Amino acid sequence: MVNNQYFSVLLQLIKKKKMANIEDYFIAANSVGTINEEQYKNLDVLIRTAEAISRSLYQSVYLIDYYKKGFLYVSENPLFLCGHTSKEMKELGYSFYSQHVPEEEQQMLLEINSNGFKFFESRIANEDKHKCYISYNFHIILDGNRKVLINHKLTPIMMTENGKIWIAMCIVSLSSQSTPGHVEFHIEGEPKYWKYDLDFHKWIEKEIIQLKEEEKQVLTLCSQGLTMNEIADKMCKSIDSIKFYRRTLFDKIGTKNITEALTFATIYKLL
Repeated sequence: MVNNQYFSVLLQLIKKKKMANIEDYFIAANSVGTINEEQYKNLDVLIRTAEAISRSLYQSVYLIDYYKKGFLYVSENPLFLCGHTSKEMKELGYSFYSQHVPEEEQQMLLEINSNGFKFFESRIANEDKHKCYISYNFHIILDGNRKVLINHKLTPIMMTENGKIWIAMCIVSLSSQSTPGHVEFHIEGEPKYWKYDLDFHKWIEKEIIQLKEEEKQVLTLCSQGLTMNEIADKMCKSIDSIKFYRRTLFDKIGTKNITEALTFATIYKLL
């Protein structure tokens, strides 16, 4: 009986350790100084812009306020809401992650958050910071225990004079991959990016994936609903050539079918 009670308490302690604390997401590397109310009055245009962007996208859009440590805006797009209204999501703020992200992935998010900000602060010049975004996958729990793997991109929108992120925009879409992680840091216009290794806890420099013109054509024509035979006719190539382009495309971007490839190409702007 004593042993059972001991293990029960131990299990509860382990679970508590796994749960992410809201304050853990706000680290010294991105400590935002004082923002006055007058500066907040100027955010109305930004919020209306985010609303306009969300109306034209299938993805969910939300804005993070790193000074007030919460969500400034959450779009009505249902993917990220997990059954809540956008108003409820805004009120939840970072509590959303502890309620709707599996416990085993919350620590992963904290590691990505911490090392992402440290990389941003130590490796990126101030003039390039507005061109950066970080991308990664994690599960969200919808109604009941149903889990969906999403891709989450975060990019700076408003920054302080000393290069800290005050407001960030996040874009949430269905992931083209099948597992959480896949953490990447990009600078717009750079021929390289950095991939974070969650096993070795370090950033690794990589070359940006470049698609050949034929691979882009195959993807574009597939998105229009054409069959392999129709694509072959359209491109004046043999059916074997089209299958070869498709196979090399899948190998290059690590997908298994054309639906995954189209999602990947859209997310990573390869077309």
